Amino acid sequence: MMRGFFVTGTDTEVGKTTIALGLMRALQAQGLVVTAMKPVASGCVRTDSGLINDDARSLQARSSIPIKYDQVNPYAFEPPIAPHLAADAVGVRITIERIEQAFEALATGADQVIVEGVGGWLVPISQRQTMADVAVALGLPVIMVVGVTLGCINHALLTAAAVRSSGLRLAGWIANRIDPECQKPDAVIAALGGWLDAPLLADLRYQPGQALRESQAQQIEVAPLLA
Repeated sequence: MMRGFFVTGTDTEVGKTTIALGLMRALQAQGLVVTAMKPVASGCVRTDSGLINDDARSLQARSSIPIKYDQVNPYAFEPPIAPHLAADAVGVRITIERIEQAFEALATGADQVIVEGVGGWLVPISQRQTMADVAVALGLPVIMVVGVTLGCINHALLTAAAVRSSGLRLAGWIANRIDPECQKPDAVIAALGGWLDAPLLADLRYQPGQALRESQAQQIEVAPLLA
């Protein structure tokens, strides 16, 4: 069995965190010990305990076992900007080695570790490395979250091609209908199903007031992931 999955998206704000939480819950329902991490996060809030990211804190709370915040989120930055720019602003160098160490510490006590990326597949974490390099270093199969909106077919196919060219397996994809104005979403999802050589794990419907509820994310089908 794989030690976990890497969750990426076709863009930022497509529901990666909520889907990661739903994926954790679905795997836990299979009797697995599941934890998670968000290796790099910007837009963090300064607290008495240091910089905290709401998404990372949600992942920490959903963990099957107690885990330290700095294992969940080794790199936290305050400005809501691209991670490599936020790191440069405070003189921090993001290293994949530190992320790997945090992952290994989590994996020691868990059956599955869900790793949530930041933004899309090729978001830079330094002048020479991207989140794709993190996924490759961890060696995890990838779950792609597709925000169903105008242009998503192109974004999804480019992301899937990039995942595969990196040598990783696209384990599955999730359609998240984030745009109520999207024309012919059923046809868009059907077209993606024909192009993407990976199982559709969930088709999540838009709900007014928020892009996705965690209860919807529980609809994620994990059987193809564990086969």
